[in-house]
Amino acid sequence: MRIACLGGGPAGLYFAISMKLRAPGHDITVIERNRPDDTFGWGVVLSDETLDNLAANDAQSAEAIRAHFAYWDDVAVVFKGDRQVSSGHGFCGIGRKTLLTLLQKRARELGVNLQFETDVQSAEDYRQDYDLVVASDGLNSRTRSLYAETFRPDVDTRLCNFVWLGTHQTFKDAFTFIFEETEHGWVWAHAYQFNKDTATFIVECSQETFDAFGFAGMSQQESIAVCQQIFKDHLDGHALMTNAGHIRGSAWIRFPRVLCEKWSHENVVLMGDAAATAHFSIGSGTKLALESAIALARLVDEKPDLPSAFADYEDQRRLEVLRLQSAARNSMEWFERVERYLHLDPVQLNYSMLTRSQRISHENLRTRDKGWLEGAERWFMDQAGAPREAPLRAPMFAPFRLREMTLKNRIVVSPMAQYKAIEGAPTDWHLVHYGERAKGGAGLIYTEMTCISPEGRITPGCPGLYAPEHEAEWARITGFVHAQTDAKICCQIGHSGRKGSTQLGWDEMDAPLPADNWELVSASALPWSDRNATPREITRAEMDVVRDQFVAAAKMADGAGFDMIELHAAHGYLLSSFLSPVSNQRGDDYGGSLENRLRYPLEVFAAMRAVWPERKPMSVRISATDWVGAEGVTPDDAVEIARAFWEAGADLIDVSAGQTTTEAKPVYGRMFQTPFSDQIRNEAGICTMAVGNIFEADHANSILMAGRADLVAVGRPHLADPYWTLHEATRIGDRAAPDWPLPYLAGREQSWRLADKEQATTGAEAVRA
Repeated sequence: MRIACLGGGPAGLYFAISMKLRAPGHDITVIERNRPDDTFGWGVVLSDETLDNLAANDAQSAEAIRAHFAYWDDVAVVFKGDRQVSSGHGFCGIGRKTLLTLLQKRARELGVNLQFETDVQSAEDYRQDYDLVVASDGLNSRTRSLYAETFRPDVDTRLCNFVWLGTHQTFKDAFTFIFEETEHGWVWAHAYQFNKDTATFIVECSQETFDAFGFAGMSQQESIAVCQQIFKDHLDGHALMTNAGHIRGSAWIRFPRVLCEKWSHENVVLMGDAAATAHFSIGSGTKLALESAIALARLVDEKPDLPSAFADYEDQRRLEVLRLQSAARNSMEWFERVERYLHLDPVQLNYSMLTRSQRISHENLRTRDKGWLEGAERWFMDQAGAPREAPLRAPMFAPFRLREMTLKNRIVVSPMAQYKAIEGAPTDWHLVHYGERAKGGAGLIYTEMTCISPEGRITPGCPGLYAPEHEAEWARITGFVHAQTDAKICCQIGHSGRKGSTQLGWDEMDAPLPADNWELVSASALPWSDRNATPREITRAEMDVVRDQFVAAAKMADGAGFDMIELHAAHGYLLSSFLSPVSNQRGDDYGGSLENRLRYPLEVFAAMRAVWPERKPMSVRISATDWVGAEGVTPDDAVEIARAFWEAGADLIDVSAGQTTTEAKPVYGRMFQTPFSDQIRNEAGICTMAVGNIFEADHANSILMAGRADLVAVGRPHLADPYWTLHEATRIGDRAAPDWPLPYLAGREQSWRLADKEQATTGAEAVRA
């Protein structure tokens, strides 16, 4: 085959090498517009996994690359005069120029034709003369632009400005992140060694800080001088250096995240940054380029024709690219929002940064550096007020206090509808259901939404607090919880609004009853769906009645012995319908602006708080986004909503999302709603509870230790396993749990023995491997 590689970066060079290794007879030309020794950036980072892949593909070039690597194991975070160092991270760096030189040498040895200082105007100039054209022409790929209708690229220019510099201050003991506060805002650096006497030094800041400094109007040397002054205490007298020999030098840019729907067009295929980019903060751009080059070369060699090779290339690589892009996006967004976290203690900031991409979990950190993590866990327990003599435990087992209620740990059983009430009264089902979960080790148990009136129920099977018999039955349940366990119990109180008068959840969710439907009210006369009845727009007089029903329910909850109550203002129910512009189209003082839309929910909350005992806490559940973009509630709106309830006396914001409109387009994934809790907690300084696809101790511990929430609600796993908390403690090796029910201690001992035996077996197998 005659093959042209447009672009002489790592992707194009390594593809040419990989193809020549598989079939030396290929006629391969690499065409690069720059000179051989030109380069952008300073050093690149590769993982041990990528190096192993390179060795399997071409042992000779891999050995040459390894010989030039600088290795380090530590990550350091320098913040407010404190330097936090954790180990076990296994990075290696190499100068980009060195990497290119090694790849160029290997390509020439294999007979690849290298053409430098040759400007590629259009892939069309090569497509007719070559069997295969590999467009590895970088971030600003002309080929991608030329065939944009086929590739359908999505280029998202991100928020922060950064400049890629170098220095002879090598930071040789750790990959170092430095955060410095200046008169114009925070500026931070990513620094890592890539040869014996040079380090990459990337300076980054927000757009606001960039503008305040006036970097855009400075010369290159003026800009570097400012950066040197900012980081002078960390450079040990060394200068910051630009790529002075490069035609562009070093310039401030904003990172463009590139993603293409398709990677090939006839005999042209995209590779490297032309196809997809991954933010530099996780060091995966060169990894993606090299591993994509290996995959494409293998498939072109193995498959009978280019279309089938390209199809498999996209299928096989897209998942890995998307996985890395997801991690890179998480990391990038953490840095874009880093000023949100700079109030944290250095220990917690370090943990937050280490886990920012979600590729490193709590227990993974324990494997990497047990000593550092245990120190962080001790810090967390100290902050939680645990006795110093208390055994060291993971964050999920730290106590938490709200007013005069102290929880033994941070795990909450989410409110989950049971649809088993009779005429609003809980039954033996509820006694056993909540009793079992209270015995299961969680610190706090939530009831399902408990309704303030017959018309406020979601379904005929929903429980209420609007009749004396309801209070008596709930008292039976709280009495069991308090007498037989050390868990606390919270009653979630709400009104269904336009989502009421529907079938039981296992019949058809949110569908109207086949018969005997009751009249609905909502903020506006908008039905939940085309199938549901249109509610009446609630009048001011009716709002008074409903408010008083909420107050009566709060009084009953106190009489029933609940430790805490929560106002349900999420998921499209009545109060939520006021908060969301999607469901609130009122023209009076309760519609329009966010201030107006908050008016009635705050009125209800204030009335309930006034009758709820001062010593007992009260929370509010909100939907932090409608998942419809700017037309609905946004995460920024949610911060203001949370702040309004907090200022009115709420002790905790239960941060959920969505379920407010059938037009929602949620983005699912593990812990997918936690970022909303994170934003509210760290921008507004408000206690929050995270919910949503949290199903492992690792999830809970990383959320808590990083300061993304104060409590963690676990739902579906508690339906499958009432003893989820105790079982997760066993699984992660926690042997300090005092809260197994006494009759179950024999079961505890057996579960601990079996878990320890399994761990020992797994560890022995890992050593042998």
